Amino acid sequence: MTLFDGVYPFYPQQRKAAVFDISTIIVTVVFLTLACCFLLIIPGIRGRARLYWTLRVLLSLFVGVVIVVVQFTGDWERGWVQANTSYKAFSPAQVSADIGLHIGLAGLNVTLRGNPVQQINETINYNEHFSWSFGEDYELSYSQGLHRGLPSPILYVAEKFSGQSPCGVHGQYRIAGHYASAMLWIAFCTWIISNILLSMPALVYGGYMLLATGAFMIFSLLSFSTVRNSPMCPIQIGSSTLHVAYGGSFWLMLAVGLLCLVAGTTVVAMHHLNLVLLKTFFDLREDKAEELPEVFMNPHFVSKSQFPETTEINSV
Repeated sequence: MTLFDGVYPFYPQQRKAAVFDISTIIVTVVFLTLACCFLLIIPGIRGRARLYWTLRVLLSLFVGVVIVVVQFTGDWERGWVQANTSYKAFSPAQVSADIGLHIGLAGLNVTLRGNPVQQINETINYNEHFSWSFGEDYELSYSQGLHRGLPSPILYVAEKFSGQSPCGVHGQYRIAGHYASAMLWIAFCTWIISNILLSMPALVYGGYMLLATGAFMIFSLLSFSTVRNSPMCPIQIGSSTLHVAYGGSFWLMLAVGLLCLVAGTTVVAMHHLNLVLLKTFFDLREDKAEELPEVFMNPHFVSKSQFPETTEINSV
């Protein structure tokens, strides 16, 4: 066999670490396309309404893209640790590596990155996904990892979340992620309804739907956080312990959920306190429909169109 560019042909090569999630990219591109389409028509809106429309549309699209994207991200919980650990089973070789754990609603990712990357004549840079969503078999993914000969740190971390592990967290994360995802899809539906109502003369009901959107987002966070009710098994790698904490997706969801609650409360309060200002912001003023374009008329034709006054003639 000949060596070509440092790779022996006809042999399966090492899996490379994933950089982006395809589903996240697709959702982001769709919402960015909608935002660009709106920016193309924004010059046709005159006056101060242009600023109001820009603020409302961009803020609404931001809420929508967050609700959808966080369902595919893997950093609801995350943790990193640097340790000296064994690399493969039945091998005395030790490597210095950074081990990362990224937990999402549908599964977890275990990252192994060498420090440095090139060690023991290998490139140590792995990112393996193990799914526990309904319709997926976590145990099968773990068994396939064993057959592929994944590094020992990855298999050790993945085994902690298996259904046969004495830690017993597999079922909790699976159920919590399932219900959190369901709450987010309901929040997405209420977000769509709120956009429809806020574009109609039913602003107060749009505010109620914004409150419902924020409430369901908070409910999803509460559903996911129930996994903290049971103690987490220690993940000991070498002489170090891997600890997990809430990640960026969790805190982003909390911030956007509170933003929806504040926005909904503001719309409802303004409906009762200052309806004119609220309709001005949403470009739904009643006097706007009564505005007529200025018409120039010829006084000569106007005078002809007037009927002469009739006088009553008394009969003799």
